[in-house]
Amino acid sequence: MSRSDSFDLDKARVREAFARAASTYEEHAVLQREVQERMLGRLDWVRMQPEQVVDLGCGIGEALDHLSRRYRKARLAGVDFAPEMVARARRRGRWLRRPQVVCGDLEALPLAEQSFDLAVSSSALQWCASLDQAFMEVRRILRPGGLWMFTTFGPDTLRELRAAFATVDGGAGTHVNAFMDMHDIGDALVRAGFADPVMDQEALTLTYPDLTGLIRDLRGVGVRNALSGRSPGLFGPRRLVAVAEAYARDFGVEGRLPATWEVVYGHAWVPDAPPPSRPAGRVIPVQPIR
Repeated sequence: MSRSDSFDLDKARVREAFARAASTYEEHAVLQREVQERMLGRLDWVRMQPEQVVDLGCGIGEALDHLSRRYRKARLAGVDFAPEMVARARRRGRWLRRPQVVCGDLEALPLAEQSFDLAVSSSALQWCASLDQAFMEVRRILRPGGLWMFTTFGPDTLRELRAAFATVDGGAGTHVNAFMDMHDIGDALVRAGFADPVMDQEALTLTYPDLTGLIRDLRGVGVRNALSGRSPGLFGPRRLVAVAEAYARDFGVEGRLPATWEVVYGHAWVPDAPPPSRPAGRVIPVQPIR
């Protein structure tokens, strides 16, 4: 499943945004860190001792520290498509036990087939143009019996911001990235050949004193409007003031502006069966992580 029309992603713009955010991510990633910790906590329910673990869309590598403590004997790897993020993630761990982090796209992973027992990903899948392609790639690199655990965001994410923009421009522009429904994500897992998929969701809300604080946090973690159909040109100061006024009028509570994030959690297993056939003509660059 891929996005269509004005909701297609400009992947070059996404990479550029995350490259800029590499130095500020840790400071602003309050929500992303909370979601990541909740996802990793779910590994308490899983009885497995993986030998090879990979974090897909690892960012600056915060999850790699957790995974290193949890699975002390495992070899850790990470993949991110922003070189500046990769450089920071490579500094994680101790001198003799640093993760092997490579630069690559989740939809064309530079990893060997059946090379991992556990793959995790937090707050990254929403930047994939084709979720089907991403899931097929994860299915390819996992061994039979392997586990795929992830988080992403659903369509109610930043609904207040989207509504405030629509109030000002009448819905004529696309100012907030699109997010997929939880049920569509579960269907994509099945199409990719995963077994026993489990999906659930929850809403988390951050509050800000003003719109500037929200935008600062979003840009600080690399969240920018990366839609190919985004409105041309910059949203000028006067219109941003109008958006802030609409936001405060329609959603403000006691001088604070809420920002809702619909967090989607999922996990599934790799069965001992061949994966579904991949469409012809797709060439995937592959290199062993070792």
